[in-house]
Amino acid sequence: MSVSSRIVLESSNLRSIRYDKTDNCLEIEFQNGRIYQYFDIPKNVYKELLSAESHGRYFNHEIRDCYAYCRIK
Repeated sequence: MSVSSRIVLESSNLRSIRYDKTDNCLEIEFQNGRIYQYFDIPKNVYKELLSAESHGRYFNHEIRDCYAYCRIK
């Protein structure tokens, strides 16, 4: 398993993210404390999220409602 360390973001919506490149799972912690896992996220989508000018906007347009997910907390 190759899981990145949790990365804290400067975002009004997203608190932190962690990516597992072995199974392409992106874990997102939101500012409200909820944590979701998004499945089959390509590495380039993860990198684009990290480098996006607005992490929340990128998430809303490119990840949310585009990939299978589950709430874990």
